[in-house]
Amino acid sequence: MTSGRLERELPRTHDAPWLARRSLGDWFAAALAPDELHRAKLLTSELVTNAVLHGRGQIALGARLNDSRLRVEVADEGPGFEYVVGRAPFDRLRGHGLAIVDAESDGWGVAQGQTRVWFELAVSTPAAAQAPTQPRRRS
Repeated sequence: MTSGRLERELPRTHDAPWLARRSLGDWFAAALAPDELHRAKLLTSELVTNAVLHGRGQIALGARLNDSRLRVEVADEGPGFEYVVGRAPFDRLRGHGLAIVDAESDGWGVAQGQTRVWFELAVSTPAAAQAPTQPRRRS
């Protein structure tokens, strides 16, 4: 892996969002402010959950950090989709994920012709300029 870049395959199971959050934490905790890392984990969890529930085949998580932005992508082998702007009723348990991504990210989108959804967060910490070269290990 190159500095500041995370790539990981995720299982198509209910553990995938947790594994994605943990991977982001292990890889970027030293480079992001706690609130930035929390937002990144929340949004990543939403995208991975959508891939598990609605996607097909393998799920891939990718993230890269540069001087001012964290970009996270979640891809699966599905044919893609077109997001229609709308809001699910507040009392509905599902259907709020992309609205959360829209509200909490600094930009997001869906790649044409495949199921690849991404978001970006502006990062303000000076540590972002020194992206990690290895994930932090937990004891």
